[in-house]
Amino acid sequence: MLKIKPYGILLLILCAACSNPNSTPAGTAKDSIQKETPPPSSSIKNIIFFGNSLTAGYGLDLSEAYPALIQAKIDSLNLPYKVINAGLSGETTAGGSSRIDWILKQPVHVFVLELGGNDGLRGIPLEETAKNLQQILDKVKEKYPDVKLMLTGMRVPPNMGKPYSENFHKIFGDLASSNKIAFLPFLLEGVGGEPGLNQSDGIHPTAEGQKIVAENVWAVLKELL
Repeated sequence: MLKIKPYGILLLILCAACSNPNSTPAGTAKDSIQKETPPPSSSIKNIIFFGNSLTAGYGLDLSEAYPALIQAKIDSLNLPYKVINAGLSGETTAGGSSRIDWILKQPVHVFVLELGGNDGLRGIPLEETAKNLQQILDKVKEKYPDVKLMLTGMRVPPNMGKPYSENFHKIFGDLASSNKIAFLPFLLEGVGGEPGLNQSDGIHPTAEGQKIVAENVWAVLKELL
């Protein structure tokens, strides 16, 4: 069962609305795969990480954000994938639904959706958050029918009331189930609420925290590659 540490710190994590320069690659396949000659560029597939500042890697070098760490894993296994970090600090699901059309102008083979935390912080109606996330998934599937999809879940503190926080978390599992896609229940498992794994602002994961996030994501993502 997932554990959430102090809600105050987690609230700050979800609040992340600063700007951030970011983009990096992501990971794949079985760790037992041996290195071989790099695949020709024409065979390389794109993995899009679409999210907020947690994906954008606010406050860190590009190479320290979890998508970049996953790319490093991919490269070490000589897998034919390129990660594209499409994280944007402060992004809500409504903003993501509007922005996704631009992102889909490039080929997408694997799509990882990490949005919703900022909705929960602002107390946006649950139906609206669920509707926006579904719209994003629908647009991706409509443009690229063969795409492989993954959704990451988020939690919020009970400031808006226990029913809201519990139902907020439930949104992600329900969407993953109804769309039959890969699912990571809590992106910040092992990082949220841990002072030593978050930057001095208490909001964004440190480089060490990002390593744990990368492992959380990799555990699910590698099965798709």
